[in-house]
Amino acid sequence: MSGGWKGSDRKSRLPSNWPTIRRKVLDRDVVCQICKVRPATHCDHIEAKTDAHAEDRLQGVCATCHGLKSSAEGNAAQRANPRPGRRRPEEKHPGIKEG
Repeated sequence: MSGGWKGSDRKSRLPSNWPTIRRKVLDRDVVCQICKVRPATHCDHIEAKTDAHAEDRLQGVCATCHGLKSSAEGNAAQRANPRPGRRRPEEKHPGIKEG
């Protein structure tokens, strides 16, 4: 999956009671809140890249939907802040003589 996420420090930003919060959300949302089909196994922040850990700002989702949602959010972040292009300047063809 694509990204634009720099989530290596994500775990360190979770509150100390994260396991309890996660369990409450997954107990509340037994079925994925996105596809409404598969069991919820992941606890997802509804609003991407926030540290809002209140239960009403979280949802239970399945692994497939969580991956797709996270990838789409990461791709949107990359489109919003594109890296400078690496396109080389056009060069004249060495076999074509002008004039």
